[in-house]
Parts: sequence; structure tokens; C-alpha cells
Amino acid sequence: MDNLYDNESLKIMKIADKSSSMSLNRLEQIMAFALEGKYKKIGIAHCITFSREAQIIKKYLSQKFEVYTVDCKYGRVTKKDVFGENSSRVLCNPAGQAKYLNDKNTDLNISIGLCVGHDMIFNKKSIAPVTCLYSKDFTNNNDMDQAISEINRKL
Repeated sequence: MDNLYDNESLKIMKIADKSSSMSLNRLEQIMAFALEGKYKKIGIAHCITFSREAQIIKKYLSQKFEVYTVDCKYGRVTKKDVFGENSSRVLCNPAGQAKYLNDKNTDLNISIGLCVGHDMIFNKKSIAPVTCLYSKDFTNNNDMDQAISEINRKL
């Protein structure tokens, strides 16, 4: 196991071990983890589809933490800005979301419903560790049980 875990990873593993509970839902687990880790600032990067849910989660977490939210259209970046194409269509901006939360010096970031690929960019650019609260699945109305059932029917 030599060099498999750096100091930051070991710290996260210890916090996860101490805060883990089968009786907590995912959001409660994130809160327990953040409390155990003595984190003060939490960031939420979310798809605009989940703006209402992000505000509810912010309100819940704000009981114990300083919380910042940023939606995927942050900065109103266009296709022209990113790709040089002649289009004013506003794109998702996962690097911008990460920069916004990095500038707020968050200790832990939560992603909610970021698109495939955009989540990877956000995770890579975020200075703070990132956990996913839930993922987006357009074809199954974001219902994981329905998605798994659909996959099983195809097997």
C-alpha cells in the first residue's frame, strides 16, 4: 500500500471511516463527514435543472456551515467564447463553477446533476474534494431505480 494514499487521501479516508453510518441518507452522510472533518465552507455546483433542490440543500447545510451555490450557467459563457463558433448559445461552465468555489475557499464541494463530462471537468478543477449528491439522467427523470430496471430489460 506504499504510496497508494497521499496524506490528503488518508485524511479523507479517516474522516469517512469515523463519520460513516448506514442509518443516514446521502445528504446526512455528507453533513456528518463535513462535521467530522471540521469543514467550515461547503460549495454546491449544480445544473440549473436542480436550482430549487440546490437552494433547499443550501438551507439545510447552512444550519452548520457557510454554503455557496453556483449553477452551471455561471458567467454566461457562450459557444463563441469557448469554441470560437458563431453562436451566442450559453454553455455550461464547469471550470467556471470550480473557479467560483475555489475563490470562496470552500473545504468540500458537492456536485448535483452535472452533465457527463462537465462533472469530470468540475472535479478536476476543484481544489476542494468533491462528492456527488446525485446525478442527472434525462431519460429516466433522474430516477436511478428506473434506469437500472431499463438496463436490466436490455440485458
